[in-house]
Amino acid sequence: MDPAMPAGARMLAASAGVARMVSPWILACSFLLCSSSFLGSEGAIGVNYGMLGNNLPSPAQVISMYKAKKIGYVRLFHPDTAVLAALRDSGIGVVLGTYNEDLARLASDSSFAASWVGSYVQPFAGAVQFRYINAGNEVIPGEAAPNVLPAMRNLEAALKSAGIRVPVTTAVATSVLGVSYPPSQGAFSEAASPYMAPIVTYLASKGAPLLVNVYPYFAYAADAERVQLGYALLSQSGAAASVTDGGLVYTNMFDAIVDAAYAAVEKAGAQGLELVVSETGWPSGGGGVGATLENASSYNNNLVRHVGGGAGTPRRPGKPVETYLFAMFNENQKPEGVEQHFGLFQPDMSEVYHVDFGSSS
Repeated sequence: MDPAMPAGARMLAASAGVARMVSPWILACSFLLCSSSFLGSEGAIGVNYGMLGNNLPSPAQVISMYKAKKIGYVRLFHPDTAVLAALRDSGIGVVLGTYNEDLARLASDSSFAASWVGSYVQPFAGAVQFRYINAGNEVIPGEAAPNVLPAMRNLEAALKSAGIRVPVTTAVATSVLGVSYPPSQGAFSEAASPYMAPIVTYLASKGAPLLVNVYPYFAYAADAERVQLGYALLSQSGAAASVTDGGLVYTNMFDAIVDAAYAAVEKAGAQGLELVVSETGWPSGGGGVGATLENASSYNNNLVRHVGGGAGTPRRPGKPVETYLFAMFNENQKPEGVEQHFGLFQPDMSEVYHVDFGSSS
């Protein structure tokens, strides 16, 4: 295997900056997205609003920051009425998640799903632009995996009963992939497939996207001697490490990840299903390999320009990619190390480094 190729990486990404180890022969390409026709978003860029900090600004201040920085989309990991109230009439598109610990009740108790919708969606419907509801974050494969699809069904039924049309989906880590290199061979793992196949079929039937968390950083950090930094950072120098797959040329890991994910979804029988990148980012510190301010700035700015350009991926050219950066703030209650350094802003609202969100327009 050519050491310049990303296939040498040993790690796929995981949610909120937590790396997940996978089989050594899997490419360091995680999942990715693309949701342009869905709700009219073309190359949309959002930012995850994580709240694991004891020194963060108030929700009203945070939402004002989103507007001032021209960030048009936000992802919330769990329902928070104070944040939802601050989002009223903001014009910001909202991805609203459930707690993972609520999945079992959401799956087994339709009245609990109705109560959840009645508490967190119905009071804000109209004034808040809900984009998707995601049932659970990165629980497939795992003990909670059987609850995901039933929870999605109950939430959708509750929304429909309330007269609210918001797509229901789930967010997965790239550990659901068993094969990701070359991208055209992307496929779900044996452990994930029994859950992912019916989920993606269901989503395709509803015209809803699948959310996937994508972290090229962890692929690079796991095998920095073999994975070229420019390829992971979406920089022009990444072209030197380009990968050819069936006539398609990949000059960055992000696109390769996306197309590996599309291949997996298609192999599971969900033709035409859209993918949304619900998390991606690069740490600016914390002592990890390649975790520098310069690299974090390069990755996120390159990504915003790449996604905002709407070129899509080699497998799906012209399909804009809806992507959510992780995260708005450095969060001091996350595990020590790189986990605490994914923020674009410090808790005092100063920039860790500048990201030009205008370049995505």
